[in-house]
Amino acid sequence: MIIDFHTHAFPDNVAAKAIPALAKEGKVTAHTQGTVDSLLASMDRAGINTSIICSIATRPAQFEPILAWSTAIQSPRLIPLPSIHPADTDAVARVFRLKSEGFSGIKMHPYYQDFFLDEERLTPLYEALSETGMLLVVHCGYDIAFPRTRRADPAQILTIKNRFPDLRLITTHFGGWDNWEEVEEILIGKEIFMEISFALSYLPPKQSARMLNNHPANYLLFGTDSPWDDQLAAIQRLEKFNLNTERLHSILGQNAQRLLL
Repeated sequence: MIIDFHTHAFPDNVAAKAIPALAKEGKVTAHTQGTVDSLLASMDRAGINTSIICSIATRPAQFEPILAWSTAIQSPRLIPLPSIHPADTDAVARVFRLKSEGFSGIKMHPYYQDFFLDEERLTPLYEALSETGMLLVVHCGYDIAFPRTRRADPAQILTIKNRFPDLRLITTHFGGWDNWEEVEEILIGKEIFMEISFALSYLPPKQSARMLNNHPANYLLFGTDSPWDDQLAAIQRLEKFNLNTERLHSILGQNAQRLLL
């Protein structure tokens, strides 16, 4: 069982415009067309059983259309995470609605949604997520397409984990994109979930190996950030580190299965 915990897809008409624009903005290459069909084809090539689709509401009004689309595309192979904007006055109610409708969690992005991870105004949202057991997958570290403002750095992650111990927080990009020295210093070794998308191809191999082996095996998750990385290449990149079989299988799917139960 291989589960990609971090992918993106859009309705076909949106993908046709969004993918070229996002690729240009971030100076990155898309490896799928950004549609559900192209993601499924990529999964088939890579031998991936299930992908988590992470949506981002860039304004509160996008909650309903994202939810409607997420409901329409969900399947055993595709698990969508809708998104709640932090400025949404109904944010807490949205959490309980998503829980009642069977969703596993939400995705948030501090750059596209203009927030800082440890802002006090997010307390009611974090408390609702903690109460319901919903997952919070959040972009961490810098973002390749934005100025280098520290919106979700390792210190903020640790603050949130200490303030909300029941929050099922999933940090992306190995704990913080291009904040990896700080990740090693203050997060590696702690019981904090990290998915590893868009990290191993940027990190020096020795640092990748240290982080992969020194973090608790049950708190690592495979992710690709597809379409911004090729799913098969990402699996092959991970396998080159010759991790022990138990750790590799935990990363590729077993940990994700436990989280999604």
